[in-house]
Amino acid sequence: MFKLKKIFLTVIFSIAFGNLFAQELEDELDDITDIEDIENLDESTIATTIQRKLEITMSSQPFNLNPHTATYSSEGQILDSLYEGLYSYDPKSLEPKNALATSCKVSRDKKRLTYTIRENAKFSDGNEINAYSVRNSWIMLLSTPNAPYASLLDCVKGAKEFRNGKATEKDLGISVRDNKTLVIQLEKPTAHFNKLVCHHAFTVKTGADNVFSGAFVIKERTDKMILLEKNQNYWDAQNVKLPLIQITTSDDVNENAWNFNQGKTDWISGVFNSNKVLNRNSVRLSAIFGTEYLFFNCKNEPWNRADFRNALLNAVPWESLRKTSLVKAKTLIYPLMGYYKKIDGLTETELEDAIEMMKKARENAGISQEETLTLTFSIALSSARQKSFYEILKDAWKPLGIDLKVETNSDYGYINSISKSVADIFVYSWIGDFADPLAFLELFKEGSTLNQTVWHNEDFNNSLDEAALTEDSSERYKILAHAEQVLLDDGVILPISHSISFHAINLDIIGGWYTNALDIHPYKYLYFKEYKSNIPNVVKAEKIGSNKKES
Repeated sequence: MFKLKKIFLTVIFSIAFGNLFAQELEDELDDITDIEDIENLDESTIATTIQRKLEITMSSQPFNLNPHTATYSSEGQILDSLYEGLYSYDPKSLEPKNALATSCKVSRDKKRLTYTIRENAKFSDGNEINAYSVRNSWIMLLSTPNAPYASLLDCVKGAKEFRNGKATEKDLGISVRDNKTLVIQLEKPTAHFNKLVCHHAFTVKTGADNVFSGAFVIKERTDKMILLEKNQNYWDAQNVKLPLIQITTSDDVNENAWNFNQGKTDWISGVFNSNKVLNRNSVRLSAIFGTEYLFFNCKNEPWNRADFRNALLNAVPWESLRKTSLVKAKTLIYPLMGYYKKIDGLTETELEDAIEMMKKARENAGISQEETLTLTFSIALSSARQKSFYEILKDAWKPLGIDLKVETNSDYGYINSISKSVADIFVYSWIGDFADPLAFLELFKEGSTLNQTVWHNEDFNNSLDEAALTEDSSERYKILAHAEQVLLDDGVILPISHSISFHAINLDIIGGWYTNALDIHPYKYLYFKEYKSNIPNVVKAEKIGSNKKES
């Protein structure tokens, strides 16, 4: 499904990587620390006296901190600290970890889930969190217009009908047996449900903006800063080590690196010049479970026709389009262990075939061979990378009688503009919220609130339904692979690259932070370690370089 994981922000290389070249980045990918190599410290040895405010730097953006409507992974990172649901992500394995729920009983037919809510769960205002709190929050989500992740609850009985105004609360398979017992009735067995509800969209919130269910609360907020404070009413407050977390936004990659070197910033997410970072071991670059791709808006003629789309795809110079990508993507889904691998990706460039396919498509649609067809490509205003996609495709599709126009939107507002835009092709970047192909395929399911393409295909939809009923994991992966192949063969998307995460953080100083496939790092597990740096400070280095005698 999002994460959030999933992120939606496309990587902008000029911001994220400073002056590093692609080959240097590939070398760093080889050197990335594996999860199992990171210190597994006994929490009983964590020194409480050295815990202080954690300073984090992120890119500049107007954060949406409503878990029901937020879409960006950077927002999700903060929301995971402010709100909590039945389960949360384990910081290492990403498996569901008991949060507000202490247990889940699964019925024999696997269609009824009974959750027990922990006794000491409270909101930040001191009020009890109970089964009604969860039910009310999910109803609020389903009642929110255009909530991006609401359709992921369509596996719950009556949820799809309710969010579409065709059912009432009484029809929902979300019921309360008693104050601490929540019962979920599913339409069909959904093996990934507990992974699904780790996502911030399914956390528990009230109607108030300043009441939180997670480990932290918002103490102060300005346009460029968010100050989080430990939630003293949080059920697990005694194990939350950090008293404060300050998130500052800045897109100055050199200044951000300078502040990191000076110890003014403890963790930079994405926006820094890695060449300026003194401690190279602090630069953490890794491939994650995400994909950047282009997609067609399938509601516009003639691009709602697979024959027109596939003619264009055969003319794409894939090597050029993916040239600056570190991890080139030929398919939508990043290869998972055990995932059925016999999927034909998009790699071939055959211009003559493409021209013939376009001629045939025009004949079938009754469009003159001489008519120039206009195709509009929407890109983010300041993204040089997206602009390069436009220029490559404009030249590639011109011999097919296509005039590729460009439409620009503000960087942060780009994703939200898609549903309102009349453009024909867009850039998208998605990180799965759980390590399963369905986290991506759900984006293209008919009726899904995440389906920006408006594409629908009966074979694809039936395959997802069939996979949901299949208990054998190997067989399920085969069925989902078939669905992915249908998507690729119908010419809906142009895979570009698999996503990467890019951070500056010294793990000799900060504990509880782990490299993982979804790039999720829950704040509640972070803490400071006792550590003496061997790296000379900048002032001392300047004195040595100037050959001045030190006293």
